[in-house]
Amino acid sequence: MTGPRQRNRLEVELIPGHARGALGCRGGPVVKALGALAQATRLMIFRLLVQAGPQGLPAGEIARRLGTPNATLSFHLKELAHAGLVRSRQESRFLYYSANFATMNMLLAFLTENCCQGEPCLPSTIPCLSSDEPMAEESAGGREI
Repeated sequence: MTGPRQRNRLEVELIPGHARGALGCRGGPVVKALGALAQATRLMIFRLLVQAGPQGLPAGEIARRLGTPNATLSFHLKELAHAGLVRSRQESRFLYYSANFATMNMLLAFLTENCCQGEPCLPSTIPCLSSDEPMAEESAGGREI
């Protein structure tokens, strides 16, 4: 018999607002989101949109900043949107894209749900890398956003 603190997988999937319930315990949406971010161009697009904030950027500006052809950008934005990581809106004749912060936060919650054996991690709001520390790819000639 299971106690009140123990839940089976099906129960966890159905808890509203629970990181696993929101993204799927079996990994469907989680795998889609991580798969979408596992491609270098899409990761750069997503990071740029996160930096841009909720207002987002027009597609042409994303293409210009990343040096990506429009057709290639369109393909990658479609993949990110299919994974629920990007939203689009039309203003006049321009299409703006922005990061879906709700999905991003749920993905982070899912990934860190059992971090540190359930104990609060310190420091919780300090990024792993400061802006002064180069990432391994950047020092090896990778592109920076």
